[in-house]
Amino acid sequence: MLGRLGKRLYGRAMTRPRFGLPPSAADLQAIADEAFATIPEPLRRRVRGVAILIDEFADDATLEDLGLDSAYDLLGLYQGISLDQKSVTAPVHDIDRIFLYRAPLLLYWMESGEALEDVVRNTLIHEIGHHFGLSDEDMERLEESES
Repeated sequence: MLGRLGKRLYGRAMTRPRFGLPPSAADLQAIADEAFATIPEPLRRRVRGVAILIDEFADDATLEDLGLDSAYDLLGLYQGISLDQKSVTAPVHDIDRIFLYRAPLLLYWMESGEALEDVVRNTLIHEIGHHFGLSDEDMERLEESES
């Protein structure tokens, strides 16, 4: 017998919890892919070839390079050579990547009350901004001017 607490936790059917599992990396990848599809085609064309990857957290070296104490402080990261720095004559050593970090995104989502799709989309667009050569300060100014 489950008792009162068990019935409350498992709901009427008492066969499954009312709360589901947290979104998986595959779930976040699907959300990121849908968000990417909403970007206007002329901009999307300039982002082709940039890999969008989901990791649980940034690695220790990345956190150290950015001067971050907590892995939860980084939702996403653009890694590559921004379009304003690329040269057709320079050799390409690696592909450009956008990392979206699952655990920090989920924590931010839970704490902010925003829709997960909005959190992922905003983070993805922010990292695409870095691909275009915009700094965090540039993007903050753009966001303020839209308000």
